[in-house]
Amino acid sequence: MWEVFKQVKINLPLLDAIKQVPAYAKYLKELCTQKRQPKLPKKLDVNVQVSAILSGALPPKLEDPGTPLISIQIGDFTSERALLDLGASISILPGSLYDQFDFGPLQKADTTVVLADLTPKLPRGVLTDVIVKVEDFYYPVDFLVLDYVSGIQGRQPDVILGRPFLATAHAQINCVDGTVDMTSVTENIIDSCVPCYDPIVSKDNTVEVFSVFDRLDNEHIQELMDAEKDVEVKATQEGRPPWSCHQEKIPDSWNKELKPSLEEPPELELKELPTHLKYVFLGGNKTLPVIIASDLTEEHEKALIEVLSTYKSAIGWTIADLKGISPSIVMHKIITEPEAKPFRDTQRRLNPNMREVVKKEVLKWLDAGIIFPISDSTWVSPTQTVPKKSGIQVVRGNDGEQIATRPVTGWRVCIDYRKLNAATSKDHFPLPFIDQIIERLSGQKFFCFLDGYSGYNQIAIHPDDQHKTTFTCPYGTFAFRRMPFGLCNAPATFQRCMMSIFSDMVGESLEIFMDDFSIFGSSFDKCLNQLTKVLKRCVETNLVLSWEKSHFMVREGVVLGHVISERGMEVDRAKINVISTLPPPTNVKGIRSFLGHAGFYRRFIKGFSVITKPLCNLLLKDVPFEFDDECLKSFNLLKEQLVAAPILQSPDWSLPFEIMCDASDYAVGAVLGQRVDKKPVVIYYASKTLSDAQLNYTTTEKEFIASSQLVVLKVVST
Repeated sequence: MWEVFKQVKINLPLLDAIKQVPAYAKYLKELCTQKRQPKLPKKLDVNVQVSAILSGALPPKLEDPGTPLISIQIGDFTSERALLDLGASISILPGSLYDQFDFGPLQKADTTVVLADLTPKLPRGVLTDVIVKVEDFYYPVDFLVLDYVSGIQGRQPDVILGRPFLATAHAQINCVDGTVDMTSVTENIIDSCVPCYDPIVSKDNTVEVFSVFDRLDNEHIQELMDAEKDVEVKATQEGRPPWSCHQEKIPDSWNKELKPSLEEPPELELKELPTHLKYVFLGGNKTLPVIIASDLTEEHEKALIEVLSTYKSAIGWTIADLKGISPSIVMHKIITEPEAKPFRDTQRRLNPNMREVVKKEVLKWLDAGIIFPISDSTWVSPTQTVPKKSGIQVVRGNDGEQIATRPVTGWRVCIDYRKLNAATSKDHFPLPFIDQIIERLSGQKFFCFLDGYSGYNQIAIHPDDQHKTTFTCPYGTFAFRRMPFGLCNAPATFQRCMMSIFSDMVGESLEIFMDDFSIFGSSFDKCLNQLTKVLKRCVETNLVLSWEKSHFMVREGVVLGHVISERGMEVDRAKINVISTLPPPTNVKGIRSFLGHAGFYRRFIKGFSVITKPLCNLLLKDVPFEFDDECLKSFNLLKEQLVAAPILQSPDWSLPFEIMCDASDYAVGAVLGQRVDKKPVVIYYASKTLSDAQLNYTTTEKEFIASSQLVVLKVVST
C-alpha cells in the first residue's frame, strides 16, 4: 500500500485538497486497514507438499532406508555387517564365529533367550567386557554366544549389537540420511592421575597401588593410635584384658563358581554296600565312583567300565554337574486359570536348626544357578522344612507296649505351593502303569537301574512363569529358574520330557517311571548295548544321572516296591519285615494305614478280600471301633500271608493260561497261572468283595464274577 501511495501525484490547490479530504477519508481508511481485498480466483491449485503443510497431514512416505549395518573389529575379527538392533536387549555373537576366533573363555549364562516367535534358545555362555572397535572408538560389550549360522548369502548380519551397546556408544541413528552418530567421552589421563608420594625406585615398569586413605592426615592417625593405647593401658590397670577387634570372614559362597566333577573331582563319602554290589572308580586317585555288580567276570567288568568312562559326563557327583535339559526339548509352563488372583504369602517362623537347613539349601541353589533373587513377584509362597523319615520301625514304650514309629533322619526344605497349585490348570499327561512295568522287567537276567540327579531341577521353567515360583524365607525372596518339587504339574512335565527323549527305546529294553530308569536284557551284551544307547542319549540331551542311586549290570533290584530278578517278581522283604512286626492297630487311622501298606501287595495274596473283610468292616460309616478276636485273627493271618508271599512270574504268551476260581458268601477270588515244564506257576491273584445285590447270585455266577474280574485286571495291565 505504501508503494501505491508513492506513485500517486495530485495537482490541486491546497484549499481544494482540504475541502476534498472528508470525501476520500473513508476510502483511504479501508485501504490502510486492508478491508478491500484484492480479487483472487475462486479455485487455487497447490502441489502435494504445500497441501500437506496447509492441512497438517502426515509427511510424504519414504522408502526403506535399509538395515543399519556398521563395520566393527573385535581382536583379529573384522565384520562389515554388524547390526544395530534397537529391539534387542542383548548383544549376540554367533557360535560359529566363536569357534573360529579366540574371543576368550565363556562364563556360565543363566539366561534363556526367547525369540520373537516365542521359541526358547539356550546360549552357550556369555563373553564379558569384549572390546569392540568402531572407527576410532573402543567400547566394552557383553555378548551372549548363541548357536546360529551367520551371514547366509550375505543377507544376515554377523554380529547383533543391542540396546546396551547403543547406550554405551551414545549412538544416534538417522534413518533419513542413513548415518549413525556415535560419541565418546574423552579425558586427559595425564591430568587425571594423582601423583604418588613415594618415587618409584625399581627399574621395572610397575604401578604403585594407592587409595583415598593415603590422603588422611598423619596427625589424625597418630591421635587415633594414641587413644587406642590409652584404652589398652587403662584396661590393663583395671585388671581387665585389653579390648581387641574380633574379625570373622564370611564365606562368599554365593559368588563362588562351582566346577564340574570332571574338572575338580569331589571328595565323597562312600557308604557300605550289600555283598552283591561294589564301587569302581572312573577317575584317578579313587575319584568319581560308580556302583556295579560284584559278581561280574573280569572281561564283563572291563567292558562296563570302558562304556561308563566314555559317557561319564552323563553321571553327576555334585550339583555343579547339572547342565540343564535344553528348553527346545521341554520347558515347564505354569498356566493359571483366567479368574485366578495372585497371592502373596508371608514367611513362616523357623527355629534356629531349621533356619540353618534353609540357609544351606538356598546357598546351594544360588551357587548352582537354580534360583535367583527377586523382589517384585505377584506370587509368593512360604518355605517349610519337613522331616526326612526312614522306614517304619517298631519300638517298645515305657510300659512294654510296641509302638510303630518312623524315626527322623534329617530335614528337607519344601515350598508350600498349594495356593499356586489350586490356581493352576492341570496337566493330564498319563503316567505308566506300575504293574505293566514290573511284568516286563521280571524274568530278565541283567539290569541297570538308573536314577536322575535332582531330576526336576534339570528342566527349565518358562521365563514368563519363573516369578510364579517365588518363595520367601528369612534370607529373602527367590524364584526358580529350574523346575522345583511341589508344583502340581511337575510329574507330568518330567514324564513328558523322558518320553520325548527315550520314546524310541521305551518298551523294548527300557522302562521309565518318572526319574527311575530300568534297562534290562536277556544277556550281558544286550544289556550293555542298550546301556550305551541310553548314556549316549543322556549326553546329547544334558540329562544327568545320580552316581549313588544308579546300579549297573546287577542281577536283581528293587523297582517301585517290588524285587525284580530272573526268578520273577517278589515282595520287598524289607517292607514285609516291618509290616510283620507291627502291633495291632488301635484306631480307624491305624486300620486304614495297615490295609494301605498290605494292599500294595494284594496281587501276591490269595483271597485278600476274604482275609481283610473283618478289618474293612471297621472302616464303615457309623460303626464303632471294636477290634475283637476275629479282627485280630484277620490281622495276624494277613501278616503271615505277606511273609510267605510267593514269587510271581510274568506271563508266557506262547503257553495256555489256567484260571482257578473260588466263591464265598461275601467275596470271590481267582488265580491266574500257567504250567511251565509241567510245574504250576502263579501269575496273578485277584479278589473282590461282593455288593449287596451280588450276594444273591448263585455260586456259578459268583465264580464267573471272579474270573471276569481277573481277566479284566490282566487285560488292563497288559
